[in-house]
Parts: sequence; C-alpha cells; structure tokens
Amino acid sequence: MKFTLYNDLKHFASDTLEILLENEVQNNLPISFIKNENNSDSSSWILATIQDENGSVMLTAACTPPYNIVLFETKNIPNDTAVKLLSDELKSLKIKVPGVLAQQNLAHRFSQNYAENDNFHLHVSMNIMQLDEVFDVKKSPGFCRELNENDLFYMPYWERAFEEDCKLNLSTLQKRFHKINQRIGKNTHYIWENQHPVACCVNHRNTENGAGIGFVYTPPHYRGNGYATSVVAELSQNLLERGNKFCFLFADAANPISCGIYRKIGFKDLCVVDQIHFNF
Repeated sequence: MKFTLYNDLKHFASDTLEILLENEVQNNLPISFIKNENNSDSSSWILATIQDENGSVMLTAACTPPYNIVLFETKNIPNDTAVKLLSDELKSLKIKVPGVLAQQNLAHRFSQNYAENDNFHLHVSMNIMQLDEVFDVKKSPGFCRELNENDLFYMPYWERAFEEDCKLNLSTLQKRFHKINQRIGKNTHYIWENQHPVACCVNHRNTENGAGIGFVYTPPHYRGNGYATSVVAELSQNLLERGNKFCFLFADAANPISCGIYRKIGFKDLCVVDQIHFNF
C-alpha cells in the first residue's frame, strides 16, 4: 500500500471526488473541502490517501486545521492495514490532529492506532440524516421569513448558544456576526416568527446534488411548540424546489427529541459518525 500526502487540492480532488460521491451525504464534509466555495487558503490543509498496489484509493483523509481529521474508507469497506498505515505515516511526519470524525467503527479503529494507550475519548455521536421528500407536517402558529438586518442584534447569541448545545468549538460573537451578516439576501437563513423570532435554521455546506441544513436552534423557553419542525420543513421544501435532489443534516444521536423532529419531517438515518478527541 502507498501513502500519498497532497499539496494540491485539485490533485486530491481528481483522486478522491468520484469515490466520495458514491456516498455523497456521508462525505459532505470532504466534498465541501474540495468545492472550497469560500476560496479558503488550503496550503495548511492535510489531504492524504492510502492506495493499494493498483493505485485504487482505499482510505481518504482530509483535515482543515484546527479541526478534526475526516476519514472515509472506500465503499465503507473496513481496511485495518490502510488505517494503520495512515496513522503510522502521520506520526512519522509529526502531523498532529486534535481528533477524528468518521463512521463509528472507523473512528475508533483510527483512534486506537493514532492515540495509543486509549489516549482519546468520545466527544459526540451524530446521526447523518437525509431527506428526499418533505412529509406533510402541521405548521406551528406564525410564519417563515428570511434573515434580515434587524436579526443581527440577537442572532450571534443564538448561534453561540447552538454551538454550546452541540459541543462545538465556540466562535467569537464578532466572527458569528460577520458570518451571519454575509447571509442576508442569500435565501439561506430562515427564521420562524410568532409575534417575534422563535426558531431558525440555515442552509450551508452543499454537495454536488444535495443541500445541507444546520444551525437549527430554538431558545429554551420556546421549545416544545413545533417551531423547529416548522422552519426546517419550510427550508427543506424550498431547497428541494430549487433543484436539490435531497437535503441532509447532522443530529446528536443522543438527543431523541431532535432526531424525532427530523424524522417527522422526512429525514431518514443514513449512518452514525463519531467525533473523537485525542488527549494530547
């Protein structure tokens, strides 16, 4: 087997994109890296593959520091030899990653090799879910609208609270403000309003054929009223009508309420991925 570390995003894409697209929703993160719609500087990214003796890619790895390395075994076929080789090569090159995000079994096998002596811990398990058709759900009182400038005074706090709830790396309020401000007029950020804003969700991280949904948030004192169900259903339907073949999202596997909301709308469980952090 052969380890390849890429210094060119186009070369990495030519070797991996077709393989990643075979499991498009599962690989929405590395596909979004390849698309690089924000034209981010990729010079510090860690892009690697393990190939067999015939040059076929068996394992794909992508990391955009300071975030976790994202792994995918081609066709989800376990290959312990490839996983060990990737781990050994990264350690040999003194390439440190803070953690791994991958299908459950793969995430743990890589962690056992890369972080020896069980020097790692599970951070969160997430369902990757896909929707092909929006079910007929009863909408809550109120209406759906797009983000506007009047929402900028509170929305950074909502998204910061979302990050806390989902155990994500916390952004500064200034960074959140900047990102939210860029969404105005883009028809990507929806808010459910019942006399005043009560829930929101955002379209982000699209793939070749699908549209990702994230930042689904309802402040605690408004929960239990179906607001999140209503706004996610509205955005999902809109995204399908724009020509996307499907929608997808990540949901906390340990949160039956949020997973139940998405299944009610029409999302189906595709796979479970684990985010594992290394203790060094």
